[in-house]
Amino acid sequence: MESRDELPVPPPALFPAREIRLRLDDLLTRELADMNERVARGPVMPDADMKLFRARLAEFDFAAPRPVEPLLEWAMAQLEHGVVHMNNPRYFGLFNPAANFPSQCADRIAGAFNPQLASSGSSPVPVAIEGHVIRAIAVRAGLPAESSGHFTTNGSEANYTSLVCALTRLEPRFGEHGVRAFSGPVAMYTSRECQPAWFKIVHQAGVGRAALRLIGTDSRGQMDSQALAEAIARDQAQGIVPVLISATAGTTGGGMVDPLAACASIARRHGIWYHVDAAWGGAALCSDRLRPLLSGIELADSVTIDAHKWFATTMGCGMFITRQPSVLSEAFRVAADFMPSSASNLDPYLTSVQWSRRFMGLRLFLSLAAAGWQGYGAHVERAVEVIARIRQRLSKHGWLTINDSQLAVLCMVPPDGFPPIREIVRQVLASGRAWVAATTFAGREVLRICATHGETTLADIDELVAALQAAR
Repeated sequence: MESRDELPVPPPALFPAREIRLRLDDLLTRELADMNERVARGPVMPDADMKLFRARLAEFDFAAPRPVEPLLEWAMAQLEHGVVHMNNPRYFGLFNPAANFPSQCADRIAGAFNPQLASSGSSPVPVAIEGHVIRAIAVRAGLPAESSGHFTTNGSEANYTSLVCALTRLEPRFGEHGVRAFSGPVAMYTSRECQPAWFKIVHQAGVGRAALRLIGTDSRGQMDSQALAEAIARDQAQGIVPVLISATAGTTGGGMVDPLAACASIARRHGIWYHVDAAWGGAALCSDRLRPLLSGIELADSVTIDAHKWFATTMGCGMFITRQPSVLSEAFRVAADFMPSSASNLDPYLTSVQWSRRFMGLRLFLSLAAAGWQGYGAHVERAVEVIARIRQRLSKHGWLTINDSQLAVLCMVPPDGFPPIREIVRQVLASGRAWVAATTFAGREVLRICATHGETTLADIDELVAALQAAR
C-alpha cells in the first residue's frame, strides 16, 4: 500500500528521465538533419500512399502505450513523405519559405519553458522580448517609437485586429453596442488583388461581407487611388460610413505594392483608419535598397507583417503593429481578477484577440539578433536576385513577364506551343521536380513563381526551367 505522504510516480512516457530525454533529443537532431538533406535532393510533392497511411493510422486506437522512440521515427517518416516540401529549394510556391535555423531553435526553447504569453505578470521576460521586437520593426518601418502591437498566429488575425481598431476609434460606443452604434452601414476598402481572408474578416467582425469594397486596379495591378476616392464619396453620399482603408504591400498574386502614400492621404482626408497589409512584402524593410518600394508605410495607423513569410521563421509568427496603442487597448480591454497581471494596459491579453498563446516572438528575436538588419537585407535581396535569374532564363525561351514587381514574385506566360497554364502546372507538380502555381493577374491566367527558399541555387533554378520547358 502506498504511503499517504507520497504521490504516484509521473507517467514515464510523458515525463521520461533526463538520460532518456537527452538520447531522444539527439535522435531528433540527427534524424531531422538527415531528413533535410534528403528533402533537398528529392521530389517537392508528397509521395505517400494515402490509402495505406490511413489504414496504418487507424491502428492507433490509443488503448495501449507504445515506445516513444519508434513513434518519433514513425512521425518523421510520415511527414517526409506526406507534405509538400516547402523546405525544398525548388519550391517556388506560396509565401511559405523554409524556416531559418535560429527560429527552429526558438521553437525548441519556447516548447521547453512553455511560458503563457497572456500576461507580463507570469511571463515578464517573454513579454518584454516580444514588445522590444515589435517596437524595432515599427521604427524600421518609420512609425513612431511609442508604437505598439503584438504577435499573432497569422496575417488574417492581424488584419482582423486592424478592423476592430478602426471601428473602435471611429465610434466610441462600438465596444458596447457593435455596428448598431454607427449612423449607417459601415464599409472598408481594399484592392481587388487583396488577400481573400478579408471576406472572412468582415464576417467575423460582424460588419458583414457587404461591407467589403474591392477597388479596381490599374494596368500594373496596383489599387487605383482615384477609384478608391470615388468609391468613398459614393458611399458617403448614400449614408454609408467608411471605417478602414487597407492597402497591400506585396499582393499574393503579383507581388505588387499599392500606392501607399496616396491611400494614406485619402484616409487622412476622411478620418478613416489606414492599414497596410505587408504580410509578405514587409520584410523588404530590412533592405536599404528595397525599402523605398514601401514608401508611405510610415503613414499607416497599423501594419500587418508575417515573420513566417519573407522573414523565414517557423509558422505562426505574425505581427500587428500600430501607432495608436491606446486604441488597441480600448479595443480588447477586459477585466479578469484571476490574471497574474502587472496591471499594465500593454499586457497581451488586454491588447489582442488572443488569451493563452505560445511565445512566438522568440523566433524573430533570435533570427534578427543572429543576422541583424544587414543579414536579413541580404536574404530578401537574394530572393529578388533568384527571381531575376529565373525571368532571364525563361525569357530566353520566349516566356513573357506579365507583372512588373520589384519584389520576389514573377508572373509569366509561355510562348505558343505550350498547353494551358494549369496543365503546365499539373505536369510540373506531377514530375516532383519543382512547385509552381497558376493564378490570375490583371485578368489573365499566368504562371506564378515566388522565391521563398533562402538557399536556392543556380542548379535549382535550372531544374525549374527544365521542368517548365518539358511541359510542352
